[in-house]
Amino acid sequence: MGLGGIALGQLLGARAAKPAFRPGITPARPYAARHAEHRPKAQQVLVIFCSGACSQIDTFDYKPELIRRHGQPLPGTDGLITFQGKQGSLNQSPWKFRPHGQSGKYISDLVPQIGQMADELCFIHSLTGKTNTHGPGENYMCTGYTLEGFPSVGAWTTYALGSENDNLPAYVAIPDPRGTPQSSVNCWGAGFLPAAFQGTAFNAAKPIQNLARPENISPGTDAATRGFLGRMNRRHLRRYPGESELAARIASHELAARMQLSVPEVSNISAEPAHVLRSYGADDSRNPLKATFAQNCILARRLVEQGVRFVQLFNGAYQTGGEGVSNWDGHKVLKEQYTKHGPVLDQPVAALLADMKQRGLLEQTLVVWCTEFGRMPTFQAGASGRDHNPDGFTAWLAGAGVKRGHTHGATDEFSYKAVQDVATVHDLHATVLHLLGLEHERLTFYHNGLERRLTDVAGEVIQGVLA
Repeated sequence: MGLGGIALGQLLGARAAKPAFRPGITPARPYAARHAEHRPKAQQVLVIFCSGACSQIDTFDYKPELIRRHGQPLPGTDGLITFQGKQGSLNQSPWKFRPHGQSGKYISDLVPQIGQMADELCFIHSLTGKTNTHGPGENYMCTGYTLEGFPSVGAWTTYALGSENDNLPAYVAIPDPRGTPQSSVNCWGAGFLPAAFQGTAFNAAKPIQNLARPENISPGTDAATRGFLGRMNRRHLRRYPGESELAARIASHELAARMQLSVPEVSNISAEPAHVLRSYGADDSRNPLKATFAQNCILARRLVEQGVRFVQLFNGAYQTGGEGVSNWDGHKVLKEQYTKHGPVLDQPVAALLADMKQRGLLEQTLVVWCTEFGRMPTFQAGASGRDHNPDGFTAWLAGAGVKRGHTHGATDEFSYKAVQDVATVHDLHATVLHLLGLEHERLTFYHNGLERRLTDVAGEVIQGVLA
């Protein structure tokens, strides 16, 4: 017992020897660009989040054994009860899988154009979660905690690194045209971090309103008014030195003023050439939903081009329609639902990746595709859809710092449970921070007597995906 205590003391000492990394933030300039801890591979992050738990079995996780045993019981799971109840038999995907690219990666015909980008993608097939419920699952993927009130990964990133653009928010969330995810603003909230680091939400369908200068005010008058207000604010700050909240509030209002000029320009999707709109599907009059999501994808690329540090792009929502109608929650009639959702996602995301590569943006940007958890290889009893499954699901990465055309980890022969190189969401978050030049164990914020961090008390960098 004594030797064990010595060993434990050494381990705890090794962890305690790592001092906390707290970025030096000037309240008057909370978004100023800050240095990472070590040389980063990525300068920016773009997250593509599919709300509703997109099925790995019907998109990216090819399982020949599932095809061979179609219609049979899932071995070893007699009487299995999952989120919505009893499970039926194993069911192969309604879509065929085909090899793509030099990597030969098998990807479903549901997303064939993303399949054409297979050699740019780094798949993680062994993710695991902590919950099989959508709201807590979205919280966990976005914040590292199933409960609400914790900072999102984008908030942690901008808290640590600030932004490269003084005229746009450091962190932008782009909700789906159909509404917000189930956890809504918690997915891009600042939690207990300063409010300056929360995401600013707008999309191509619903841009920020009332930004234009009134026609009866000349540019000169507008500039003079801003200058006068700036002088008054600086005088007010001199009267109350050391008031960081006052400085932060002034900085927030000044950013809002600059956004009046920058946001209308960056969100002007109509300024894109016709061939770009066509490549994304943004001009598809036969599928207005796809066209609007495609415009959001173009908006995401334009924000990355302008140096926005963290962009969060959502596909799927819970604010309108019934179960599975506006998101990837395919419980009852999966084929019917996914036949609608697949084309909305496929062409715009594939074009986004190709466009970013052509413009050189993938050299500095980490792209993360994810969803809150996976789905079962069985159909639910009495239904034609799959129930929730947090025990094995897929995410993929692309761009700065990750291997191209690579697959890491695996689920079992049915895509039921992760069995090889099992990873957690904390591991995924640790990897994202690592690629940004940050150590997840050192990036902390003191809150309610605790040194809080994105990865709680867990997380390891997934070394197998690093280039």
